[in-house]
Amino acid sequence: MSKLKVGLLFGGKSGEHEISITSARSIARGLQEGDNQYKYEVIPIYVDKEGNWWGKEVAESVLSAGKPKETTGERRKWEFPPDCKQVDVFFPIIHGPNGEDGTIQGLLTLMAIPFVGSGVLGSAVGMDKIAMKNAFACAGLPQVKYIGVSRSEIFSNPCVFPKLCDRLEAQLGYPCFVKPANLGSSVGISKVKNRNELEKALDIAASLDRRVIVEAGVTARELECGILGNDNPIASVVGEISYNAEFYDYQTKYTDGLASLIIPANIPQDVSETIRQMAIKAFQAVDARGLARVDFFYLPESGDILINEINTLPGFTSLSMYPKLWEASGIPFPTLVDKLITLALSDQ
Repeated sequence: MSKLKVGLLFGGKSGEHEISITSARSIARGLQEGDNQYKYEVIPIYVDKEGNWWGKEVAESVLSAGKPKETTGERRKWEFPPDCKQVDVFFPIIHGPNGEDGTIQGLLTLMAIPFVGSGVLGSAVGMDKIAMKNAFACAGLPQVKYIGVSRSEIFSNPCVFPKLCDRLEAQLGYPCFVKPANLGSSVGISKVKNRNELEKALDIAASLDRRVIVEAGVTARELECGILGNDNPIASVVGEISYNAEFYDYQTKYTDGLASLIIPANIPQDVSETIRQMAIKAFQAVDARGLARVDFFYLPESGDILINEINTLPGFTSLSMYPKLWEASGIPFPTLVDKLITLALSDQ
C-alpha cells in the first residue's frame, strides 16, 4: 500500500516565519512517529520571506537547521516546485498574513488539493479581528467592548486624530489594548494606560495593518480551548495561561520559561463546560474547519466569561497550547496530526 503524500507547507512572508518553521518541525516529527510512518510520506514545501516557493531539498535543509533560508535573489513567486505535483493533501502551517488569512487556502482550493484547516471564509474571518468580533456578536457571544479603526483615521489631519483619541478614551477608557486587525502571535499589540501611549500604539498598529482594533482592558484569567472537527466539532479540556508580563506578548508566548500552561485549568466544572460550548459556537460562527484554538477571559468575582478570539491555525511548537490541550484530552500529537489529515480528506 502506497503512502499518502503530505505537502507540509511552511515559512511565509509574515513576521511569524520562524514560528512556522518550528511548528513544521514538530508536525514533520509527528508524521513520522508510530503508525504514521507507514501511512504518510512528508513532502516539505518552504516559502521564504520573499514569497518564493522551494521544494524538498531546500525545505528539508530549513527544517534540519531550524532557521530561515537566506534569500538568494532568485524569484520563484509564480513557480511551484515540481514536488507539489506529487502531493495528495496539504498541511499548511504558515502563520499570520498570507498563511492563515484565506490567501493560501484560496490557492489550494484552486489547485483542487485537499488541505488541513479552515477554508477561505473561516480563515479570513478568523484572521481579521474586527470581522471576527462582529461574527461573535451576531452569534450572541459576550465580549469586551471594542472599536474598529481605519488607518486613514489614524493617519489623518491634526484635527481628526485627536477626536478619534477622545472617542476611544470616552468609550473604552484605560487600560486598553491596540491591535493590528490582521496579525497573529501578539505582533504589534500594545497595552496603553494614557493618551501619549494610545497615540503611539495607534501609530504602530496602523503601520502594520490598514485595520486596527482597540479593546477595553479587563483583569481576568486567560483560558483557552481547542476545537477539532468539521461539521460536528469537539472541544478539548480547558487550559490556562499564566505569566508575569504586562500581557501575553510575542516574547512571552515563544520564550521558554516566561509563561506557564496549566492544563486542565483549575476552574469550576460548570465554567469549563460553558467555555467548551462557547468555543464550539465560536468555531461555527466563523465557519472554521478542522482545527482552532479559542481564547477566553474569565472573571471569577462576577462569573463572567468573555470570548477573546479564535485562532484557526494555532501554533504546533513545543510551547504551543493547542497540541498540549489535546494531549491532555487523550489525543497524543501523532494521533492529532493523523486526525487532522483525515478531516481534510473527508471534507472534500
